[in-house]
Amino acid sequence: MSEGIITMAYLAASILFILALGGLSNQETARRGNYYGMTGMAIALLATMIGIVTANYLLMFACIGIGGLIGLILAKKVEMTQMPELVAILHSLVGLAAVIVGFGTFLDHSVAFTGVEQSIHSVEIYLGILIGALTFSGSVMAYLKLSAKISGKPLLLPGRHFLNLILLVAALYYLLAFISAAAAGAGLTELTIMTVIALLFGIHMVLAIGGADMPVVVSMLNSYSGWAAAATGFMLSNDLLIVIGALVGSSGAILSYIMCRAMNRKFLSVIAGGFGTPKSTGGGTSASAGNQADVQAIDAESVANMLLASKKVMILPGYGMAVAQAQHSVFEMSRKLREAGVDVGFGIHPVAGRMPGHMNVLLAEARVPYDIVFEMDEINADFPDVDVSIVIGANDIVNPAAQEVPDSPIAGMPVLEPWLGKTTIVLKRSMASGYAGVDNPLFYKENTRMLFGDAKASIDDVLKNL
Repeated sequence: MSEGIITMAYLAASILFILALGGLSNQETARRGNYYGMTGMAIALLATMIGIVTANYLLMFACIGIGGLIGLILAKKVEMTQMPELVAILHSLVGLAAVIVGFGTFLDHSVAFTGVEQSIHSVEIYLGILIGALTFSGSVMAYLKLSAKISGKPLLLPGRHFLNLILLVAALYYLLAFISAAAAGAGLTELTIMTVIALLFGIHMVLAIGGADMPVVVSMLNSYSGWAAAATGFMLSNDLLIVIGALVGSSGAILSYIMCRAMNRKFLSVIAGGFGTPKSTGGGTSASAGNQADVQAIDAESVANMLLASKKVMILPGYGMAVAQAQHSVFEMSRKLREAGVDVGFGIHPVAGRMPGHMNVLLAEARVPYDIVFEMDEINADFPDVDVSIVIGANDIVNPAAQEVPDSPIAGMPVLEPWLGKTTIVLKRSMASGYAGVDNPLFYKENTRMLFGDAKASIDDVLKNL
């Protein structure tokens, strides 16, 4: 394949990736965006395999077959509740790939560099491995947190910011040492030491971030994986990898910034593990936010009667809906209510669930119409006119403590405000606190009713009574 055809294929793939991002920015066009991305990746792979690769075809196709099979099995088996940890572990693979390519490029002496070119090449290798190692270890820690294999509470080591500063200074020192050593034909020791430093930094960075900020961590690691891919592109002199990496890195960074703004967090505070403000750690507190005697339980029959007597109902889904796989039952309930003449809407908090857009994906899977799904900013002002708000497995995103308790770990975070409506019905298994570990005053308010049990079973009971 000629160089011109390869360039054209890469250009077409780049355009398709940009169109994919544009499509994914809107629910109505998200499916089309996915198709654009898949087509672009197919073109990129074919152009690379046919036009760039000149040897070791058997090994290449064997690896592609193994990787493709693993991906296919995971895609078939993964539950929607496991999507956040799947995304995190996939980010780790991008980081690991950057590390392996970096060491492979360093050990490849088939192309000799001298002078300034040698220094630039060394910086490319060093930064690629640094970002890749940080992304790999950080993503693994995020996976362990999201899958509840380790605690979601932040690990706040004494002098943790000083420790981060030491690791940063060490990384800069070994960059200079590596450039000097690489010019003399050495540098493997410096590169290995830096890799260990980057791995430790990634582990500490994510462990220091609390559960309330994990959705930001997922999007942040997405950004890091993009920059790792771009660094790999520089090492391999592959323009398409650079473009893809830049697209993913910049879009992930923008998404992280948007989410931080939605949570009233400072981006630098989150990635530094709460530097400068204790509120951003998401550490939570186990203290009760009310008197257990004030909790008012309700049964499914009463909920159904209350819903049928309402003019306007707002459904607020959270991670508990995903865990219970209740999205289809929720859709059926909303459909029956709409057929009965009730105005039904869905309110989505920007960080509901464990990753950006988690609830939107669940509702789309259940075929909930896009025109009745609203973002937090669109519906908060409407709650005084809402007869019944149904909170399904959510805690932190509907927690009045964000506004009422100045020293709360989620203080200042914008939340959905169902307590301003006439009645709030909360579906939960128990009175346990949410992922951020903060008890919720909403459960004890006079106009709140608690429907205890599995979310899907509870919704199914309400459906029967409807």
